[in-house]
Amino acid sequence: MKNDRQLVGKTVHFLTQAIGERPPSIGVLTGTGLSDTLDDLEVLKEFEYSQLPNFPISTVESHKGRLVYGNICGIPILMMQGRFHLYEGYSPAQVTFPVRVMQELGVKTLILTNAAGGINLNFSPGDIMIIKDHLNLTGKNPLTGPNEDAWGLRFPDMTQVYDQDLVGLAQKTAQTHQVPVQTGVYAGLLGPSLETPAEIRFLKAIGSDAVGFSTVMEAIAGVHADMKILGLSLITNINNPDAPVKTTLEAVLETAQGALKPLNRLLCNVIRQVRE
Repeated sequence: MKNDRQLVGKTVHFLTQAIGERPPSIGVLTGTGLSDTLDDLEVLKEFEYSQLPNFPISTVESHKGRLVYGNICGIPILMMQGRFHLYEGYSPAQVTFPVRVMQELGVKTLILTNAAGGINLNFSPGDIMIIKDHLNLTGKNPLTGPNEDAWGLRFPDMTQVYDQDLVGLAQKTAQTHQVPVQTGVYAGLLGPSLETPAEIRFLKAIGSDAVGFSTVMEAIAGVHADMKILGLSLITNINNPDAPVKTTLEAVLETAQGALKPLNRLLCNVIRQVRE
């Protein structure tokens, strides 16, 4: 089922009434264990997803399920503390519903964060990977079905999903503030079962540096919406198919918590330098 602009419009109307005359210019979607990103955000309004008309509800315990509106250095921000996944049973339209709400509110820059398993053996748990490109291996696409012309082109070009200026800014900011980062390709899978060693070998062979169950749907919708996109993956574990180790959600969350400070430092300083 496609997103209905009327459904999105009701959510936008609610938020516009609640937020007032300063609409957000930057949208942030946080991943597993990363809901407390952006310590420097001056919180002005908070909404449980259940308060928002037509908004999906996050079913993953490690996602807070809260929409936060605030400022960083006077820049209005709308942050999702927890996202929606295909593996929860949501459709691509539901997964990308928040992106359409942000689009209608006037967001021009979209920052996507996620927790991901490392495939590149040069990575370490706790590393931050700046996404330079992605592989959509979910078998899904949020743009299938009739095109909503008011939202974007029927056939959006995907040559440069992740804005090169933002990638460069993130790299420069990381160096300035001594935040170790990697750069690589993110593979988006359907989930929720984790990858077999054979699948990891395949993902590595086709150019993946990290793998997860999110981000690609929102990135595609963001490109369709003509947004500038920055993607950041927090590497929570390393997948070595020749020496496989079991991965648990508890271990993923522990690594995510340990990396919140450097991720926050990077994100907040990138946002301070972003202008419409």
